Amino acid sequence: MIKTADMLLEELREYASPRSKLSRMAKNREIFPIVKGLYETDKGTPGIYLAGSIYGPSYVSFEYALGHYGLIPEAVYTLTCATFEKKKAKKYETPFGTFTYRDVPSEAFPLALTLVNENGYYYRIATPEKALCDMLYTLRPTANAAELHTMLNDDLRIEDSELRKLDAALVAELSEHYHTTNVKRLCTLLRRLRK
Repeated sequence: MIKTADMLLEELREYASPRSKLSRMAKNREIFPIVKGLYETDKGTPGIYLAGSIYGPSYVSFEYALGHYGLIPEAVYTLTCATFEKKKAKKYETPFGTFTYRDVPSEAFPLALTLVNENGYYYRIATPEKALCDMLYTLRPTANAAELHTMLNDDLRIEDSELRKLDAALVAELSEHYHTTNVKRLCTLLRRLRK
């Protein structure tokens, strides 16, 4: 279970020095520091459960979500998350994995997210369509839909069969909030692939 330092100090208030007790608990691996002021009680907790608590508001997206949904074939070990209006990408190396955070447009941020409840932990993850739009937002603009298609197939290694499964109407709706040519070209490409 995720706990803040303040929560733990409150639980340890009966000790003469709650801070010293907290320090000993971390040293003895009774609790596990994640980032400054944040702890996890179970070393085996999957990183995806912790991503939203480390830096936020945020949700799981980009490469990690694309891998999670099977759109890209490679295993992704860095938990990639989306934020907004932070202006600067962040990276955290923790005992639970590496976490990166980068911005998407604020108006796109709250759209097409799924709230997942697993084992008493809640986390937000982008839908497959939203994760791909987030990814395309961060990549260099393509010249046309054909170049985007090549980039998706060759660079990201997303198969056409997976692209055809995407909800084209949702991508079209999302494209209005990204203001980027790559996402607009994805709408065109998805229409062509369905013909």
